[in-house]
Amino acid sequence: MRKYLLSAVAAGAVIAGQSGAMADEAAAQRWIDEEFQPSTLSKEEQLEEMRWFIQAAEPFAGMEINVLSEGIPTHSYESEVLTRAFEEITGIKVNHQILGEGEVVQAVQTQMQTGRNLYDGYVNDSDLIGTHSRLQLAYNLTEQMAGDWAATTSPTLDLEDFMGIQFTTGPDGNLYQLPDQQFANLYWFRKDWFDDEANKAAFKEKYGYELGVPVNWSAYEDIAEFFTNDVQEIDGVRIYGHMDYGKRAPDLGWRMTDAWLSMAGAGDVGEPNGVPVDEWGIRMEAGTCNPVGASVTRGGAANGPAAVYAIRKWDEWLRNYAPPGAASYDFYQSLPALSQGNVAQQIFWYTAFTADMVKPKSEGNNTVDDDGNPLWRMAPSPHGPYWTEGQKVGYQDVGSWTFLKSTPSDRAQAAWLYAQFVTSKTVDVKKSHVGLTFIRDSSVRHESFTERAPKLGGLVEFYRSPDRTAWSPTGINVPDYPKLAQIWWQQIGDVNSGAFTPQEAMDRLAEEMDITMARMQQADEAAGVYGGCGPRLNEERDAEYWFSQPGSPKPKLANEKPQGETVNYDELVARWQAQ
Repeated sequence: MRKYLLSAVAAGAVIAGQSGAMADEAAAQRWIDEEFQPSTLSKEEQLEEMRWFIQAAEPFAGMEINVLSEGIPTHSYESEVLTRAFEEITGIKVNHQILGEGEVVQAVQTQMQTGRNLYDGYVNDSDLIGTHSRLQLAYNLTEQMAGDWAATTSPTLDLEDFMGIQFTTGPDGNLYQLPDQQFANLYWFRKDWFDDEANKAAFKEKYGYELGVPVNWSAYEDIAEFFTNDVQEIDGVRIYGHMDYGKRAPDLGWRMTDAWLSMAGAGDVGEPNGVPVDEWGIRMEAGTCNPVGASVTRGGAANGPAAVYAIRKWDEWLRNYAPPGAASYDFYQSLPALSQGNVAQQIFWYTAFTADMVKPKSEGNNTVDDDGNPLWRMAPSPHGPYWTEGQKVGYQDVGSWTFLKSTPSDRAQAAWLYAQFVTSKTVDVKKSHVGLTFIRDSSVRHESFTERAPKLGGLVEFYRSPDRTAWSPTGINVPDYPKLAQIWWQQIGDVNSGAFTPQEAMDRLAEEMDITMARMQQADEAAGVYGGCGPRLNEERDAEYWFSQPGSPKPKLANEKPQGETVNYDELVARWQAQ
């Protein structure tokens, strides 16, 4: 298995001293033999695919392009290893820069607003699909592949093999982004602690039901309380029942917009994002493309009882059950912190960090045994009391190649070639082993992942099951992601600081979203900025009117903590495998 766990830096060392080779088949063959194994293709099929890249890249040989992505292991591998492979094979040099996700969104927004070509390609989350399809500032890939970019579109691209392609398709049926990496927001827990007979007996005696994977937030809270205040210590280490983060930074906004309100039950039934109210609490009536509001008084749910409940529980759990200092962690600090081995569970855990959680004990990972087997597992996240069957159950990030029209076509095509290269079948299985962010169905079903699955804590089983389609990115109700996303972290940060209550913060957030969307409406009506699909806000009505209507927004429940409910993990995995 060691060959699959090769780090990006180590992998680069395999080819050290070989840069500067002529862009030809010999270079391709060397990379295929020494780096791009395993693959769903035979070596001859890999070489044939690379021959196409060599030929298609001829008009761009010697060009130097710039692309940007956020910092996760997958993109480190691309930046440090695959750029060199691409240059040696095609003659196109790629500067693949890595910044924080907030900075990536800011760069995309700046290029869209100014028309200046900052980067030739972005790995930009599909959360912006509503933005790109409305503003029409990104190249329409469906049109380009059939038109001007036909000669630079790989015949082996096989779009149907991409698992997240539906999330990068606009409401007009056109593809605007190409998935590069994909990861879900799941529940993470220490299975060894949950399987401990003394823990199971003590939990059953106190709460009256089995210790297991929580189905609802009531059970999650009970388990957090149990490990934090009853168990307290394991093997001499102070332990906690929950992990999260609260630093006032852009990633705190994603923590909430990445379906937290929907997981509590704030939105409506309907896949992939809730119809008419989505996981942001924004209402857009079925069959239309015009958002009508986020506030309850306009038919939205961003400040409704379910949303306020969601924020209150985030704040309570962070204060009561997480390790000291967690409230000051950001996204990039909290998730790897699990490897310290002092946390029992995390309700909101991104599988992009699986690569960190499978490192050996010698690298400071205390969540694997001496043989490298995980002591943890991942499972579907539990849902809150406002949730009903058919609602969105969780978030899935689909970081996707996006090319803006302000980038000259020749530079965009060179970047398009690079995007297809790093997602090609020649490369993808190996890249998936390094980053563990599956994009191709064929890759996750490769025999090498059948072999490796026991060491990945349920990741392979999840991505081989139909359940993977129930987790979805931000959808098309959000008319302008960069403008609206920045509102969230500032308002939620005021809850963590104690400046505002959850209700006050969500009232302010919903109002500010409506104010921002009103400006979009004016711009769209005056100049067609959003192609006629900008917001058209509802007139305000009494909140009780909307609470009396079917679906979301939903009135406050008399009991927000029903009986806890859990499920046996092994039975859950058996269901995945049967599907």
